[in-house]
Amino acid sequence: MADFLTVDKMLKKEQLLGDLPASKTVYKNFYNIAWPATLESLFVGMIGAVDTLMVGSLGKGAITAVGITNQPKLVLLAAIFSLNIGITAVTARRKGQGDQKGANQTVRVGIIVCAVASLLMSVLGFIFAKPILNFSGADSTYLSDAVTYFRVLMFSIPFQALNLTINAAQRGCGKTKISLVTNLTSNVINIILDFLLINGIGFFPKLEVKGAAIATTVGAFIAFCVSLVSLFRKNGYLSFHYKASWSLQSIVIHPITKVSSSAFIEQVFMRIGFLAYAAIVARLGTTEYATHIICMNILSLSFCFGDGLSNAASALVGQNIGAKRPDLSIVYGKTGQRLAFLISSIVFFVFLFGRSFLVSLFSKDVAIIALGSNIMLFIVVCTHMQTSQVVFNGCLRGAGDTAYVAAISLISVALVRPLLTWVLCYPIGLGLYGAWTALLVDQCFRLVTSYKRFSSGKWTTIVL
Repeated sequence: MADFLTVDKMLKKEQLLGDLPASKTVYKNFYNIAWPATLESLFVGMIGAVDTLMVGSLGKGAITAVGITNQPKLVLLAAIFSLNIGITAVTARRKGQGDQKGANQTVRVGIIVCAVASLLMSVLGFIFAKPILNFSGADSTYLSDAVTYFRVLMFSIPFQALNLTINAAQRGCGKTKISLVTNLTSNVINIILDFLLINGIGFFPKLEVKGAAIATTVGAFIAFCVSLVSLFRKNGYLSFHYKASWSLQSIVIHPITKVSSSAFIEQVFMRIGFLAYAAIVARLGTTEYATHIICMNILSLSFCFGDGLSNAASALVGQNIGAKRPDLSIVYGKTGQRLAFLISSIVFFVFLFGRSFLVSLFSKDVAIIALGSNIMLFIVVCTHMQTSQVVFNGCLRGAGDTAYVAAISLISVALVRPLLTWVLCYPIGLGLYGAWTALLVDQCFRLVTSYKRFSSGKWTTIVL
């Protein structure tokens, strides 16, 4: 275990550009950024899971009504996610260069672009809610509830987007505790209001699925307010008190778009692939799709661990490339991988031995629990692959190597996964098991390709 965690073993001699910090220092630096980022990712992932969990008592129709809105919502937010990848990469690079003015200009441009884009997406989502959900595979038995949930959720999009953008900038500067606080606050409010509004506790009306959407929207608004307050601190690295321009100057926009344009292509491919994947599964039937939604929510917990470590690795990679120490970027990337392996090993056993129990938290339907317990075996196998590839891709994004990640997303997520899902589910007749087999193939492919790219070291030479 000691050798496994030793920093000196992470680099070849020809890669060294200076003295390396002690292993304890490297892990401490990574830990200080990673633990808030990981908890933040868990809280973000839990927002959808909490709504699914809380409406579970209303039946599998309510579960599917809430679950089927997830991918369409993420498609609408694709532009924001890609913008935020650029914001994180550029602010991290500016922090490493000691350019506080550049970092503050970056976050201000990000806020302007995010506000305009998110308002547009919110309006489009509200107007076209029904055709969007029909395309996503919604069944007539729960379409009305799904449309209601989705339309209320659209009011949360601008607040959620601006919160994510501010947090992305803070994360690039290593300030991950801010986003942890915002998302913890959002989740607490969401859970409380879910309980009160879904079931109609006390003087609160019983709004069922609509209540879950209102709870999420209020939580998103409060989270935005908390993250916005962080920019009014006089001593903050990113602060509205710091004299920096709000104008959309090309010198500020160009590096953001250089990263975000490729990231946007990646997000489009990913969201189209995930949406097509979900739509194919939705047509298997309500029981199968409800089971799928529950299992995807459980899998997302594994993803959240990897995503938190990925965010920490992305910030440290960007900062050290900016400081002209790509060797330290490699060290922090490999540190993230080692921690991902250790955490995934724990999650592996939790998922393996808690299969039926975890599914039963979302539904008491015997058929769903039985099918979900079997699907959990796919999740067990997927755990290590998912967290590892997410961390590798986080390193690449932090360095600005988003074009490569976009190409892999096109091949694996937008093409391989949905096509293989359809073939395995229908012509071959494997049903839901076929969909999860396709997911495993996708995860394996992305792990191999991201590992090869990270090992090549080409990402350390990208200029922003």
